[in-house]
Amino acid sequence: MGMTPKEVEDVFRSSGAFLEGHFVLASGRHSPKYLEKFQVLQWPAKTEALCATIVERVRAFEAETVAGPTTGGVVLAHEVGRQLGTRAVYAERKEGGPGREFRRGFPLRPGERVLVVDDIMSTGGSVEETIAAVRDAGASVVGAAVLVDRSGGAAAKRLGAIPLVALWEVEIETYDPASCPQCAAGQPIRKPGTTPAGKERAR
Repeated sequence: MGMTPKEVEDVFRSSGAFLEGHFVLASGRHSPKYLEKFQVLQWPAKTEALCATIVERVRAFEAETVAGPTTGGVVLAHEVGRQLGTRAVYAERKEGGPGREFRRGFPLRPGERVLVVDDIMSTGGSVEETIAAVRDAGASVVGAAVLVDRSGGAAAKRLGAIPLVALWEVEIETYDPASCPQCAAGQPIRKPGTTPAGKERAR
C-alpha cells in the first residue's frame, strides 16, 4: 500500500523542505511558505517511495511514456518511468517565448499515451505547459500526477477532464505582489533556489 497524505507531509517536514518566510514563487506570486522539493528529491530512497505511491495510483492509465517539466519533473519522470517500465522525457522552456517543448531528440508518436508528472503544483502552469507540449507533438495525455497540490485543489480544475493524482493536497496562501501583506510590512523577500548551500541553513 502506498503512502498516505500525512506520511507524504511528514517526508517534506522531516527533510526540511517546508520553509517559512517571504518567498516569490515561479508564478511571480508571493507566499509566506515554500516547499523546497529538492530537499526531498536529493534522497533517492525517499524519491523512490513517493514515486511508488504515484505508480500504484496511475498504473491503470496504461501510460507508454512519462513526461515532466524541468527541473524537478525530470527526476520524477525518470523514477516513475523506471518503476512503470516506460521511457521518460522532459519538456524544457521555449527559448524566447512562453510555454515548453520537447527537444534533444525526444519523439512522441501520434496518439502515444503520456503521463505528465511534476513535483509541486501551485497554479498548475508547469503541468499545463507540459500537457500542451505533449499535445503539440501529437501524443495523448492520459493523466497527470504531482507530489503536492499546494493550491488546495484549485489548480486541478484548470486541467479539465485530465485525471490528476496528488499525493498530498494542502492550501497555502499566495498573494499578488501588489497586495502582499509581507511586502507591505517591509519583510525581505527570498527567491528559492538562489541562495548558496549553507547560507540557507543559517537563516
